[in-house]
Amino acid sequence: MFVTFEGIEGTGKSTQIGLLAKALSASGLRVAVTLEPGGSLIGRELRRILLSLETKNLCDRAELFLYLADRAQHVAEVVRPALDEGMVVLCDRFADSTVAYQGYGRGLDPALLGRLNDTATGSLVPDLTILLDIDPETGLRRALSRNLRNGAHVQEGRFEAESLAFHSRVRQGYLTMAAMDRKRFRVVNAASTPEEVSAEVLAAYRAACSRPR
Repeated sequence: MFVTFEGIEGTGKSTQIGLLAKALSASGLRVAVTLEPGGSLIGRELRRILLSLETKNLCDRAELFLYLADRAQHVAEVVRPALDEGMVVLCDRFADSTVAYQGYGRGLDPALLGRLNDTATGSLVPDLTILLDIDPETGLRRALSRNLRNGAHVQEGRFEAESLAFHSRVRQGYLTMAAMDRKRFRVVNAASTPEEVSAEVLAAYRAACSRPR
């Protein structure tokens, strides 16, 4: 089972992935937790470039291809091997992030991005995508507070520095994709308490497991 978590900044993806991983591990399942960018050895260097506030003048197309390079290596090195071993893979961001951020956010063609994602992933599609949804103003406030608390406001703050309008476009892109693929996506209100969100996420996972494949 391949489960991805998506959403704008500050939705609590890492918290919810940790809670789901704990619940699944307690039930006897083998779980791999990973993320993009940075899930592979090469990806960790690409993450530094892509998320740092010190990265200047990165054009939209260069940003896109760095994300695609990260994804191709991540799938080859981490995701597919874990799936082949029968593990549940929980991933913080995947191909939908590129469509949302570089497509709806930056204005690149979503259809083209879909084709490029297919090439990068070898047409790998998640079994379930949890879209943690929150209004951009709240999400950005959370994300900025988290980065300051963790001392990561420079190393990982490039997207938090984008305008509220950018994040509103990204959010709308996510909601549009979710409406177009209701079978794969489950939209969860990330403004709820972590416990309420976790319960919805676990219910979505169980429902996905019971679906015919």
